[in-house]
Amino acid sequence: MSNILIIKHGSLGDLIQANGAIQDIKNSFKTSKVLLLTSRAYLEFMSSCPYIDGVILDKRLPRWNLFYLKDLKKLLEKYEFSHVFDLQNSNRTKFYKKYLLKKPIWSSSETSLDDGEKLSDFNEASVLTRMEKQLKKSNVLTKNTQAINLNWSIKDISRNLKQYTNGDFVLLFPFCSKKHVQKKWPYFSELIIKIKEFYKNKYPVLVAPGPNEIDEAKKLNAKLVIDKNQPVNISFLISLINSAKYIVSNDTGPAHICSHLNKKGIALFGSHTTAKKVNIGNSNFKTLTVKNLAELKVDDVLNYIKKDLD
Repeated sequence: MSNILIIKHGSLGDLIQANGAIQDIKNSFKTSKVLLLTSRAYLEFMSSCPYIDGVILDKRLPRWNLFYLKDLKKLLEKYEFSHVFDLQNSNRTKFYKKYLLKKPIWSSSETSLDDGEKLSDFNEASVLTRMEKQLKKSNVLTKNTQAINLNWSIKDISRNLKQYTNGDFVLLFPFCSKKHVQKKWPYFSELIIKIKEFYKNKYPVLVAPGPNEIDEAKKLNAKLVIDKNQPVNISFLISLINSAKYIVSNDTGPAHICSHLNKKGIALFGSHTTAKKVNIGNSNFKTLTVKNLAELKVDDVLNYIKKDLD
């Protein structure tokens, strides 16, 4: 039995996007042991994924930390991987290929280029299109790469929801990474007020903040979904999204989950990227794109909600 390594460190949205590719890799190497190298934040979540046989933690310490690199190299060499599928395609993983994992057959964006094709041109395609092309170049049958199934991660949280609502609810994701403040629509507080006024409090408004977002979330006039003053885990988050009546989100990890669960809702985009390129949006989970998110009016978002929320 050979061992296969998949590398996907994150972020949450990127890891969600990679689930279909991970499933296809496993299906193409059914007699092999498929392991995932990922970050600490996703260790517990991906340990439950049925498409892999184990998870290896990468602490992602600075590359000048030679003791760390030596230990990681020793750990990875122990498995004698025959193939590595680099779904992260970062400078770090290029470094790993050069210094830590020289022997396995390596699959990456760079190994997927057609003759004469530039990496910059390859990267212009959407996330899932690039991933599909990468796997096809490695003779992996891609049935699920663009048809991501997250049902394995959905749990029954009906008991937990009783402390927030006895019926349908609206779920908001008003935050984003501090590195990408351009993705943040600044008027969620006003939107909450208008949703409650228009629907006469028919739908409780819930917010599930991530790490470092709880204090900001407490300033919103919404119910906080947290676990002992900490963010809920990823499986709970996915289950919460699956239970929501309607969702409004910035371009963040949860928006990817909403899209792949085909939930009713809307993701708000500025000019930082396109919904098509990051594969967010469908007939239920729609997208609203403007040049400048700061100029997107609350009433415009509310009108989109009215079209789909009964």
